Amino acid sequence: MLQIRNYQTTDWETLYRICLETGDSGADATHLYTDPKLLGHFYAAPYASLEPELVFVLEDGSGVCGYILGTTDSQGFARKMEQDWLPALRLAYPLPPETNTSRDAAMIRIIHKGYSVSDTIALEYPAHLHIDILARAQQKGQGKLLMQTFFRALQTRGVPGVHLGVGSRNLNGIAFYERIGFTRLEEHPWGITFGMKLV
Repeated sequence: MLQIRNYQTTDWETLYRICLETGDSGADATHLYTDPKLLGHFYAAPYASLEPELVFVLEDGSGVCGYILGTTDSQGFARKMEQDWLPALRLAYPLPPETNTSRDAAMIRIIHKGYSVSDTIALEYPAHLHIDILARAQQKGQGKLLMQTFFRALQTRGVPGVHLGVGSRNLNGIAFYERIGFTRLEEHPWGITFGMKLV
């Protein structure tokens, strides 16, 4: 039986694992990274640390098998990451030489670059989210339920809109977001920024 519940601190390591096991455009990225925590350091753990009230997990009989997490204020979250989250990571992971083209090196460069969002998107769609579900819990309607749970949390906080990014290779993800009502806001070399109005 699948259920959605609020994040608990005991879920911390599981967020890292799920982030890695869905990190290759929805597929398992474990074989692509030497350091299994690099993806989670940027795309999962800072949300659980800085805005845990906006982290929801999906659980089945075998344990946590998915999550949705994010922020109500993307620009404010970027500032909090710069102040409270990224400095320690940058010390732990020095910038690699340009000759290093590994996935680990690319992720470390993202950590040093930091998170940012355009003023245009932040004005109308200030919130953003990440959603990841392991294969065993996919195709069961849980993605939509996780989204609805997250949207309700945003609406109770008066947030007018939410955005997310998806890689161009993640065709299942693109189809899912369009099916539940997201619209394309921007096209990038790496993928698409989607948005949805909540009011």
